[in-house]
Amino acid sequence: MDERMLGGLGVFLAIADAGSFAEAGRQLDMSQPGVSRAVARLEQRLGVRLFDRTTRSVSLTDEGRAFRSQVLPLLAGLEEAANGVALGRTAVRGRLRVQLDPFFSRMALGPRIGEFLAAHPELRLDLVTRDQLGDMVADGFDLAVRFGHLPASGLIARKLLDTRIVTVAAPAYLARRGRPAAPQDIEREGHACIDFRDPATGRPFPWEFHRRRRRLVVPTDGRLIVNDAGTLLSTCLAGYGLAQVMDFGTRSLLETGSLVDLFPDWPDERFPMHAIYPSRHQVPAKVRAFLAFVVGIVGEGRMNP
Repeated sequence: MDERMLGGLGVFLAIADAGSFAEAGRQLDMSQPGVSRAVARLEQRLGVRLFDRTTRSVSLTDEGRAFRSQVLPLLAGLEEAANGVALGRTAVRGRLRVQLDPFFSRMALGPRIGEFLAAHPELRLDLVTRDQLGDMVADGFDLAVRFGHLPASGLIARKLLDTRIVTVAAPAYLARRGRPAAPQDIEREGHACIDFRDPATGRPFPWEFHRRRRRLVVPTDGRLIVNDAGTLLSTCLAGYGLAQVMDFGTRSLLETGSLVDLFPDWPDERFPMHAIYPSRHQVPAKVRAFLAFVVGIVGEGRMNP
C-alpha cells in the first residue's frame, strides 16, 4: 500500500459511482488522462481488469464489483478513524497520560482531581508520579508537570510559577535547641538539618539563602537525607530538625504556626514549576484542558505562586 494506490482507490470509487471517467474527473478536479492513468496503475498493481470500457459506457467487471464491496468498508473505517483523530483536537476525550512531580500530585492535584474528571466524563486519566522527567515521549506521556530547572531539550516548557524556598523548623525543635538568628548560625551552632536529595545529581541540594543580589550558601552536613517531600515535611513537623521547603504546599503550616519561617529577611530564593509537552503544534484538547485546570489551581493561590 502506497500513496499512489490510495489515490487510485479514490479514483476507482468515483468512476464506479459516476459511471463515467469524465464525470469522475470533474468531481475529483482531475483531467481525463489523469483519471485513466490512475486506473491503469491500480489495475496493474492488482493484476486484474476493474472496468469494461466502450466508447459509450463504463461498467465494473466481476472482479471490480468484488473489489468495490471489499474496499468500501475499509475506506469508511479510515474516514471514521480520521474523523476521530480530528475530533480529539477539539473534544476532551480518550486517554490522557500525565507525569507529575510527587509533591505537586499529593499536595495540590490529588484533592482536586475529581473535579477535573467530573467535568470531562469521556476522558480516561492516567497519572504517574516520578522523581525525574526521563524520556517523556518514549514513555508515552502527553504532558508532565515538574518542579525544578530543566535541561535544554526539544520539549516545550511553560513556566507555571516560581515558589519561594523557606527555611523552617517546628516549635518543638526550637524550644529544645533554640532559634538560629542568622543562616550562618545553622553551621556554627550545629543544628540538625534534613537534607533533600536532588534527583538529577543524586546529591543533596545545597542550602542557599538569597536577599536581592546577595547569595549565601551554608554547609549543613546533615545526618539525614531524604528524597521525598512528604517525608521531609513530616520529619520536620515531628521536631527532628531544620528543613528547606517550598512555600507552595506549606503556607497553611506556616500560617497556623506548625512550622516557623526562620529567616523571613532572606526571602528571594525561588524554585520554578513547569508544564512540559512534546510540541506546541496541534496540541490535543485533552492536554489543553488539563493544563488549564492546573493553571486554574495556581491562579487560585492554593499553590502560593
